[in-house]
Formats: sequence, structure tokens, C-alpha cells
Amino acid sequence: MTTPAHPAHASRLPWQVSFLVLAATWGCSFWWMKLGLEVLAPVQVAFVRLAIGAAALLLICAVTGVRLPRRLSTWRHLFVVAMLVNSIPFTLFAYGETHIASVLAGIINAATPLTTLAVILLAFPEEKPTADRVVGLLVGFLGILVVVGVWEGLGSGEWTGIAACLGAVTCYGIAFPYTRRHLAGLPESGVSLAAGQVTCGALVLLPLGVLAGPLHGTITLEPVLGMLCLGALGSGIAFALNYQIVRAAGPSTASTVTYLTPLFAIAVGVAFLGETVVWHEPLGGLVVLLGVAISQGRVRGAVGAVTRRMRGTAPEIAAD
Repeated sequence: MTTPAHPAHASRLPWQVSFLVLAATWGCSFWWMKLGLEVLAPVQVAFVRLAIGAAALLLICAVTGVRLPRRLSTWRHLFVVAMLVNSIPFTLFAYGETHIASVLAGIINAATPLTTLAVILLAFPEEKPTADRVVGLLVGFLGILVVVGVWEGLGSGEWTGIAACLGAVTCYGIAFPYTRRHLAGLPESGVSLAAGQVTCGALVLLPLGVLAGPLHGTITLEPVLGMLCLGALGSGIAFALNYQIVRAAGPSTASTVTYLTPLFAIAVGVAFLGETVVWHEPLGGLVVLLGVAISQGRVRGAVGAVTRRMRGTAPEIAAD
């Protein structure tokens, strides 16, 4: 059970609003990554976005008087989460997008609640593998196969990109329950924890970003703006919002932000990058989301609600 945020640090912004803003921000992140890749190597895209995000969050802390975590144990957990949520998956997604479209990467990201569920079932003995959860995981896996269009065959580069994105999603699946267990109940504010986490992620990638070599393209306004948005919004403010959602609604609900991120990823990928959407990609995305809904008992709950309504109106129908 997630411990609520400390009253002194409770956000005035309803978590539902934060949820929508977070979905839009992370949906656009796949577009912004494509822009950054015009001049930066994948690991440099990950490092720069984290460095900008850390600067933005530390500035917010300085302006608002929020203190960074003090306990060493908290920093150890933040380091682990930074690796699982920032350093590794950001690099994998950026690398994946050198082989596949941002739209496809955004749709694959929708599998995050399924990987989260799989890890929760393994990490939390009290969580039982119910029929809904097993069926949901199987349906979600089928949806991934539809998304990538396995029947059409893919080139080695595409498979490499898809595998990288799936690896990133798996990291997210491990990170959500880890955050639930070790960070969600701490008294520090979401901004404080996010600043520490993103700063750790940036420091981890600093040497790799330097060793990746010089820029491979001409710096123009688009990649600069893309990286600024990716860093300040996608890797800065977004993580403060994510902590708020985890505390207010729980990690399972927080992970379902990926219900909406594909919609934003598709919209901006088509509108601003000129990418095309193959019919099986959104269809597979819907199957993935159906698997998520089944695994969380939402389908059974909806069917039960409809059945109860029908039973409630049955006497009136009979009377007529």
C-alpha cells in the first residue's frame, strides 16, 4: 500500500491533471528524441536531456526552498531508480529510434503496465497471479506481436530498434514497484526526489556522453529546442509529476500513463516528423491496452457493472 505524501509537501495540483500533462509530455518525448538524434549520439541524447532536466529541477528546488534528500539510504534508492528509469531506458529508447519511427517507439511504450505487473507478481509475494492477470499478460504479449507485425518480417535493424525499446520498457516495469517499495512513502517532496534521481542519472551518463565523440551534424534550432523540451519537461518537471501520481494514486495507476502517451506520440510523429502509421501498429497498441485493462480487472468490473444495471432494470421491463 502506498503511503500518502507528507501533508507539508502535498501538491495543490489534482493528480488527474498531472496525469494528463505527464502523458502529453512523455508522448512528445519520442518526437523530441528524434530531433536530438539529428546531431547527437543516442547516449548523448540521454545525457543531455538528463543534464537539462537536473538543472531545471535543481533550479526549482533553489527557488522554492525545497531541500534535497539528506539520508544516504534515500540516495542509494534514487541511484537505482535513476538507472532503471533514466540512464538505461533513455539510452535504449534513443538508440531504438535510430532504427524505428518515433510512433512505433511510443506505441511499444504502452506495454509498461504489463512489465510492471509481471515484476510486481515476482517481487511481491502477496500479489497473486489471478486469472485476469495471466490472461492480461498473454493478451498484451499478443498485442506487441501485432504492433511489430511479426507476420511481415523485419530487417535486422528494425528488430534491433524494437528490442532496445522493449528493453527500456522492461526497465520501467522494474522501476515502478521498486519506487513503490522504497521511495513512495518518504517525507521528501516529489520535486526533491525527482531532482536527486535525475541528477544521479545525469552523472552516470556523463563519462559516456563525453566518450561518445563529436557532434555528427549541423546544430540548428530544431534539435536545440527539441533537447530543451526533452530535458526541462520530459526529464525534469515530468518526474516531479510522476512522483506526485505514484503517491496519490499508486504505482499501478501511475504506470497507466502509457494508455495516453501513444496517442500523443502518434499525433506529433505524423504531424511534425511526417511519419506514417501502418494499420497494425495502432491496432496492436489497442490490444496491448486491452491486455492491461484485463490484467487490472477493469474489463471484468465493466462487465459486472453492465450486468448489474441490466438486472436492476429487469423488473421494470417485465412489468411493461
